Order: sequence, then C-alpha cells, then structure tokens
Amino acid sequence: MTSSRQIHLVGLGRGALLLACWLGVPSLAAAAPAPDAPDPTTATEPAPEPDPPPPPPASGPSEEEVEALKDRVETLEQQIEALTESQAEVAKELGKEPPKVIVREVESKEEAPPPKVANPEELEFNRPPDYADGFHFGSYGRVMAAGDHRGRAVRDGDLVAFGSRLDESAYAELELRREDYWEATDSYTRIVATLAIGHPVFHYNGQFDLSAGMRNLYIEESGLGLEKLRVWVGSRMYRGDDIYLMNFWPLDNLNTLGGGLVYTFLKDLTVKLHTGVNQPDSPFFYQAVPRPRPLDQFGEADVAILDRQKIISSAKVSNIFWLGNKGAGIKPVVYGEMHYTNEGQRETTPREFQDLPTETGFVVGSQLGLFTGKRSTHLNLVFRYAAGLAAFGEFNAPAQTLAPNRGTKGAREILGAVSGNYEVGPFGVMLGSYMRSFRNANPGLDYDDLAEGAAIVRPTVWLGKFAGLSLEAGYQGQRRGVPVEQDDGSLAPVFGQMGRFAVIPFLSPGGRGNFTRPHIWFAYMLSLRDAGARRLYPEHDIFAIRKVDHFFGLTAEWWFGSTSYFRD
Repeated sequence: MTSSRQIHLVGLGRGALLLACWLGVPSLAAAAPAPDAPDPTTATEPAPEPDPPPPPPASGPSEEEVEALKDRVETLEQQIEALTESQAEVAKELGKEPPKVIVREVESKEEAPPPKVANPEELEFNRPPDYADGFHFGSYGRVMAAGDHRGRAVRDGDLVAFGSRLDESAYAELELRREDYWEATDSYTRIVATLAIGHPVFHYNGQFDLSAGMRNLYIEESGLGLEKLRVWVGSRMYRGDDIYLMNFWPLDNLNTLGGGLVYTFLKDLTVKLHTGVNQPDSPFFYQAVPRPRPLDQFGEADVAILDRQKIISSAKVSNIFWLGNKGAGIKPVVYGEMHYTNEGQRETTPREFQDLPTETGFVVGSQLGLFTGKRSTHLNLVFRYAAGLAAFGEFNAPAQTLAPNRGTKGAREILGAVSGNYEVGPFGVMLGSYMRSFRNANPGLDYDDLAEGAAIVRPTVWLGKFAGLSLEAGYQGQRRGVPVEQDDGSLAPVFGQMGRFAVIPFLSPGGRGNFTRPHIWFAYMLSLRDAGARRLYPEHDIFAIRKVDHFFGLTAEWWFGSTSYFRD
C-alpha cells in the first residue's frame, strides 16, 4: 500500500517537472530597430562611412529547435498522464475520490498600451497662459549712474524720437499680482497692479519726492464660459513686440483705461479686441474757466467748458505658421486702431466760444515675424500708417497745427521698421532701425512736420558663460519742415545728422543670450553732431554748442515675472 507521503512526493515531482519544462523554453528576442537614416535636408557635409553594423540578433528559434521542443512537450504530456493514473490508483486503495485534474485555459496577455498622453502643445494650448495660484511678484528695472566727460548729469542725447537706450535714465516697474483658480466655474483670474518709478531717485537728489505712475491696474479672467477666451477690464499697458535697442514698440503700444478680450482659434490664431478712453492733458480736450459761485456766494469755482475724452479701439489678428518641429516659424500680424472724440466748445475770450468739430482717426499696420526657436533669433518687419486724430498718438494732442476748420483732418504718419537678433555659439548681433514721416493738419510746412530715421547695430561676443563685450554703432537723421538758408543762398528744410559709437563690457549672471537678464554693464559712448543737428536745439543748450560728446555710464538692468513683458 502506498502511503500519503508517497502521494505527496508524487505531487511534488509533477510540480518540479512542470517548472523544469517552463524554465527550459527559450524566450524570443525582439529584433532591434534599425538606426534612423540621416535627414538629407539638414546635412551640411558628406557624413563619414559608418562602421559595419553588428550581426542582427536571431528573430526566433530554428526549425530543428521547434521540432525538439514539440517532442519534449509530447513526452511531458505522457508523463503527466501517467502520474495522473498513478494518483488515481493510490486514491482508490485509500478509499478516497481520485483527484480532479482541472485544466485552465490561460489567455495570452498582451502588454497593455501606455495611457495616451496629450500632445504637449495641446496641454499648453488648453492651459490659461502663465496662471498659478497665489501672490506673485515681477519687475522690470534699469538703474544708471552716468555723466559726460565734463561732469554734467546724464541726459538722453538722441536726435530722433527713438535712439540708443544706453543713456536713458533710471526707471523701474514693481508688479504685484494675485492669480486664482475658481473650481465652481472652472476659470482663472489675475489681478495686476504695477507701480512705475522714474528718475530722479532719492539717492540722487536726497528728496522724498517720487516720480511715479500706475502702469497696470486691471483684472483678467480666463475660461469663464469659453475655455479659450480671456477678458480684461482696467488700466493696462497693451502692446506687442518691441525694438529692444531703441526701447520702441513700432506697431502697437497703447496705455489704455478700458477693457478687451482675447480669443484663440484652432491653436495659434489669436484675435484681440479692445476699447478704452483717455483725456490727454491738453486744451484740445479740457478747458476749465473761473465762474462766480451761485446764489451770490463768495468767490469763484472752476467750470469745465470743454470736457471731452478720446475713445480708442483696437483690433489685432496674429497667427503662427510652424516650420518643421524645431520651433521655427512665421508670424504674420494685422493691426488697426480707431480714434474718436466728440464735438465741443472752447472759450476764446470771456463769454465768447469757439465750436470744435468731432475728430476721428485710424491706424492700419502689419508685421511679419520670422523666428528659428534658437536663442531668440528672429527678424521683424513692420509697416504702420496713421491718419487724422490717430496720427498724433495716444497722448499727444494737436496744438496750433490744425486744419483751417480747427480739426485734425489731413494729419498723417507713415512708419516702417526692421529689427532682429541672431546668435550662434559665443557670438550674437542685434539690429534696430526705423524711418518715420509725419505731417500735421496744417497745409503749410512748419517745425512739427518732419522725416526722421535711425539704425543701430550691436555685435556681441561672450567671454565664457557670464561675461562679454558689445560694440554699438548708430546713425540718426532728422529733417524739419522749417526752411533755412543754405550756403548757396537757397532755402531748404533743416536736416541734422548724428553718429553714436559705444563700447559695452558686461556681466551676465544668467549666462549667454542677448535677452538674458539681469545684466550689469559699463558703457562708453561717443556722439558726433553736425551743424544741422546743432541747429535743432535752443541757444546755449550744450547739444547746440558741442560737436562731440563723451558719455560714461554704469548700468544694471533686469526683468522677470512681469505681465508687461508676457508674449501672447
């Protein structure tokens, strides 16, 4: 009679046999993928011949191995059947039911595919731009200690409206914002307050007077009702791409009190609409005169005879056409503005009034941007045309240079600009240039009628990762509508020219990059003015006297986390 111990050993023997069978089956190795072929469009020179590739791994067992495996499986099946019969006989002798052999069909389990991950571009597209819960701080700033070779205070020495930024005075923006996600409506809000502080600072003149302004004070929401819609209301700097070397926004640069919306179609087609109001400090918009107080009260009160605002509306459409998958693309922009102010009355002599007509104006413009996605390399081409009230800008107001009907009809401004940046290895070069023609509403030529232009180029070489040297060369020219007598006795408008050359060693804690900040630099700049340029300054002005100026300055500049410099 067989004991229970024998039955146990038989079961163990069967399990060991099955384990040995399982371990003896060789795994199938997947064939390794062939290496990618080089892209012929990116090759710049013939590639060297590669080493012979190693022999590919076997893709599976040979026919002989398969036949041997089949024979082994058949033998194992016979052994399992014999063991099963032996167990049945032993159980019968013990008076027990024979063990049941349960065969489970094992389903083949393919490796589950990884969970689908959204395209990173789609994630960026669906996420509201730059929102995060809590309080945040951002800032732009430049601080400069400078003077000329005779110890005079620093002064912007540019002949034209937009020249080199090297001699611009101290300026800083301190931004505090609050950003929240609202679960109840699945939306985001951002509240922004930006305080701007200008020169002079306390350590320059020892005075506690502050030259300050509120540059941003608005709320913006995103995703309320429509996921791709942003709406804002408040006081805001509202602008696009700048020319850094000139501190100049050639296409759109509004400071507005109003509201607007931004909507993104598809992935990169963006539409911006906005309307706001302002009232420049000018008698063209506001006039208060004294009048006796009512009901025989003592004294006088100022009464606003003229009180009209300017309404400015803007529309901007931009899109990005991507080139390949390396971050390069083309960005066309179409832009427009409408300016409007109502009619009004102005007092010319006591109790006599002059009617002022309704004023309108418009701006049309476009920009074509090209960029590579590598270290801020880009090129921007801009064209802008403004007419009527819009030709004077957002804050500038017509004075005596009006049309015969005392209006702004006939005024116009034409502007073209080219700017860019290129960087490769330790080298970089920046470019900024523009040409502008302005005519006021007066049919005749006068001092306010002008044509001007400037061009600046700044090559840079980095010395290691945190230091470098830049050189800057610039040309400026301006023609005014006032005729003056020439050397040959003829009359011609005044034309002035100026050249500026600078040497700028710098330190860059953030590493290489023309737009990496903070920067600390020392600058020496040489300015040369011709006789025409010196004629454009008042008598005894130092710029009217000197042909040559030397400027020395120590400057720090930074920017981080500021909505004023976010790019949509």
